Amino acid sequence: MSTVSDPPIVVGVDGSSIALAALRWAAVDAAHHHVPLHLVYAIGVLGDFGSGIELGRFDFDSYWQSVHDALDAARAAAVSESASIGELDVSTELVDAPPIPVLRNRSKTARLLVVGTHGLGAISRGLLGSVSTALARHAACPVAVIPETAARSDGPVVVGVDGSPSSVHAVEIAFDQAAVRGAELIAVHTWSGFLRFSPPADMQEKGEELLSRSLAGYGEKYPEVPVRRIVVEDRPAERLLEVGRNAQLIVVGSHGRGGFAGMTLGSVGQAVLHAAEVPVIIARSAS
Repeated sequence: MSTVSDPPIVVGVDGSSIALAALRWAAVDAAHHHVPLHLVYAIGVLGDFGSGIELGRFDFDSYWQSVHDALDAARAAAVSESASIGELDVSTELVDAPPIPVLRNRSKTARLLVVGTHGLGAISRGLLGSVSTALARHAACPVAVIPETAARSDGPVVVGVDGSPSSVHAVEIAFDQAAVRGAELIAVHTWSGFLRFSPPADMQEKGEELLSRSLAGYGEKYPEVPVRRIVVEDRPAERLLEVGRNAQLIVVGSHGRGGFAGMTLGSVGQAVLHAAEVPVIIARSAS
């Protein structure tokens, strides 16, 4: 059971089916990790309805009641979703402020921040919603973005590995997630011969060595996790999306090799986030 010192998993809720999918995923993850789940309903600034609504006719009492009802329903859904795993410590928070700054602030003390988005692929859904995009770029903890249609509880956990500090964090998260889910871990490293003068065989060998170094020690820490390694010449986002098509989770770093401190989101993470139809964790950190 969780204790008060455990950082919570924080999930943004708003009564929508998109948020409900994120809530259910977050509840299961919190129960698996024996940590608290904190539900945040940030409703925006009351009164900022634009010129099309007459405030004199707006029923604030009914509005507030509907919001409280939605938060109560979210709490009940979280408890129900996690009941088969174990008891879940759930807290709720209703904030009269825009969701992006509220959730970003809560991420400073969270284990994981969970938000939802449409799960129809990049062509059908266009860009991610503003909330999920902003938090994936600027949160102070790892961010899980959950498609509305995400329902897989099987399949592997896939992680992108490139040897960068951000990738190290992604590997840590991926092993932990694979362990609690009883899933296979697929570690993917890609290399490119573009503007390189080494023979392909040398590039392949270096890639395999990098992946081995990146995974070193995790076999002893997580002996129950089967690991499959993929080292191949390819574009990293394309290979991750291909391997992760039937995964239950893809984990990527917030920025890869060549990234710099404070960089919001690398090109690989951004491409995977916008195209994946399965849950994605961006391995962000406070630094």
